[in-house]
This record gives sequence, structure tokens and C-alpha cells, in this order.
Amino acid sequence: MKEWIEAMRLRTLPVSVAGVVAGTACAIFHHGFSVLPFLICLCFAVLCQIASNFANEYYDYKNGLDRKGREGFRRGVTEGDIKPQSMKRATYLTLLVAACFGCSLIIWGGWWLIFVGLAIGIFALAYSAGPFPLSHNGLGEIAVIIFFGLVPVIFTEYVQTEILYFDSTTWFVAVAVGLMAANVLIVNNYRDMEDDKAVGKRTSVVILGRKVMNMVYFFNGACSAILLAMASSPLPFWVSAGWLSYFGFHSMLWSKMRVSTGAKLNDILKITSLLLLCVSIYLLIIFAALKPENPDSIFIFP
Repeated sequence: MKEWIEAMRLRTLPVSVAGVVAGTACAIFHHGFSVLPFLICLCFAVLCQIASNFANEYYDYKNGLDRKGREGFRRGVTEGDIKPQSMKRATYLTLLVAACFGCSLIIWGGWWLIFVGLAIGIFALAYSAGPFPLSHNGLGEIAVIIFFGLVPVIFTEYVQTEILYFDSTTWFVAVAVGLMAANVLIVNNYRDMEDDKAVGKRTSVVILGRKVMNMVYFFNGACSAILLAMASSPLPFWVSAGWLSYFGFHSMLWSKMRVSTGAKLNDILKITSLLLLCVSIYLLIIFAALKPENPDSIFIFP
């Protein structure tokens, strides 16, 4: 059982939770909140991430991109703790359960959400599998911004409000969450650069180098703080203290990341992930407590 829990990569799961929480914060901002769609979105997001993590472990093993004794998360399949076929079955079973949760959201969002769900499912596999695995070709961070930022924030809000908002608040929050989620992947690949390079896995850190991606990590956090401050600009000025605090924590992590290597980066990865979750919860609290009377929004598909 321990091996399967490790394969889920619990340290990274706050990333999928954060996108749903941030999307719910946007729904509250626009005077819409529904408990059941929120809970279903939460289960769907977490299950999809677990399926993607399982797929990453299975397909990296299958393609010879893993080796024993890596600095990062223990790979159960590579280390011989889990049979490859068991991991493959677990991947598709988890994805099937996630699809069941996702299909239930049709009640609130309509049949066209099936296409969104299909795109999410394809991404969960295409991150590591297929003829052009995203994570092996320097596209992991872009995919994360889309599927852990834009998609969960916008569509979690949609199934609760039944309105697809395209105003500055929703977009700023979605992009900020995506950039912070990408930072989690950057730390992961930053730690694994030597292992990935040795097996020909071309992550963004392998392609661009640690120095460049270290600056990208800082840039993502700085941009996120600015975007969140702009998203909450109708609210009292003191709210910005929260975003300044986030930027301060982010800067400390960045400084520590610059001088850390190997397994020492695991703690930075965990804190980066938890910091994203804390930011989304803070956003939820301030939007619930101080939501404007008449938010100015542009929307389609009412």
C-alpha cells in the first residue's frame, strides 16, 4: 500500500486542489457557489492528477526513462515494488473513475463539457505517453499552466455559476494559478536534471539549464503576485498584504532553491505546492468576505 501512496505523489496533489478552490473563489466573486459541483470538481481534478502521475511512472519505465536510485520520488515500478501491468491498469481505472465524476457535471454545464473532459483525459496521458510526450519535449510547464490553471479555474467557476466568465478577475486568477503550478514542475525537473539528461528526457530544465529556469521560477511567482493583486483590486487595499506575504515566501524559496541540489529540493517542491494551495484558500476567504455588490464581467454561454 505504501508504494501506491508514493506513486500518487501526495506532495504535488495540492496543485489540483488549488485550481478548483481558486475557481470556486471566482464563482463566489461573481455571486455564485454550489457545494455539490465544487466537490465533484475536486474529486475529478485529484483523480486526474493521480492518473497522470501513475501514467508518468508506467510510461517512463516502459520507455526506459527511469533508473533506480533517483533523487526524486521513489518510482515503484522502476524499483520493482509495483508490477508494470498493475500500474498500467491502475492508470486507466483511475482515469475511468475520474470520467464518471466528470460526466456528472453535465447536469450543471451541459453536454459540451464532454469535450473539455476528453481534453483533460488526453492531457493526463499525453504528458508522458504517445508519440510526442509533453514532459519529454520541454512543454510540461505550458501544459501545466493550461490544465492546472486555466481549465480548472474557468470551468470550476462555470459549473457553479452556469455562466462562462471571461472578465479580468477570472483570467488573472487562472493565469496566476497556472504559473504557480508550473513552478512545482520546475522544481521537480530542476532536481532531476542530471537523471533526465542521462536518459534523454528533454525537460525545459535540460533544454534551457538550471540558471534560466531558476529565473523563470522567480518570474512566475512575481507575475502571480501582481496578477492576484490586480484580480482583487476592487477590494480594500489591506488585502494586498496577503499577496506581499506570498511574494516574500516565494522569494525565500527561490533563494533556497538557488543553492540546493538533489533530495534537498524535495522540501522546496512540497512548500511550493502548499503555498499555491494557501494562496487559493486566501483568495476564497477574501472573495467570500468582501465580494463586490456588482462585479463587472463579460461572459458567454449563459
